Amino acid sequence: MMNDTIAIIILAAGKGTRMKSERAKVLHALSGRPMIMYVVDTAVKVAGDDIIIVIGNQADTVKNVVSAGADVQFVLQEEQKGTGHAVRCALPALPDHCQHVVILSGDVPLIKSLTILHLIDKHVNEINDVTVLGVNFDNPFGYGRIVVNPAGGVEKIVEETDASESERYLNIVNSGIYCVEKKFLEKSLSKIKSNNKQNEIYLTDIVEVANNFHKKVGLMICNDQAEVMGINTPEDLLNIETMQMKS
Repeated sequence: MMNDTIAIIILAAGKGTRMKSERAKVLHALSGRPMIMYVVDTAVKVAGDDIIIVIGNQADTVKNVVSAGADVQFVLQEEQKGTGHAVRCALPALPDHCQHVVILSGDVPLIKSLTILHLIDKHVNEINDVTVLGVNFDNPFGYGRIVVNPAGGVEKIVEETDASESERYLNIVNSGIYCVEKKFLEKSLSKIKSNNKQNEIYLTDIVEVANNFHKKVGLMICNDQAEVMGINTPEDLLNIETMQMKS
């Protein structure tokens, strides 16, 4: 299953204040294991040891826990300035042989390796510069929305806090999972600014950069909502643990 042209970046630097706990969010246990280890296990099946984890909050603790179970690299995001900034921190650690980069979130533990492989296949076969993994949600509250153009590509991704009223009615939401051509990822991240309400560098803005430069942005829809559900609250953790037990 492994692909030696692929490297994976896992974002795991956030504080997770909505978890109402002193523990780093990605270390909260899901069925007895830190949630990030599910993501790491999945990533290893796809990219072997070409995995970079961006750490920040409780960096040493997260590093020690993950290192005990996997051979991965770590980069430090000293200040949490957004997902785009986190990926930018990881760029120098990408291996030379890497041609495409898959970006995962450490708090989305049920994503499957087969889904990632399908995302990579679509990305490569369609010769996309960026391929976004989306999902249809009946109630998309809290998620970034994907605006699709008439050709079926991604026009833009808008965070809910920045979405217009009409955009909030869209039900294709962003999973936060991407496959990006490495050189374009480097170029696009150098052009993103933090001109939004959160004053952060959003990774989602690489889509706007791609469209401005007439690059190709594809979309793959994941049919299983549970796979891309993120854990932000204790209630989310309980819900996903219940889903995991039923599956």
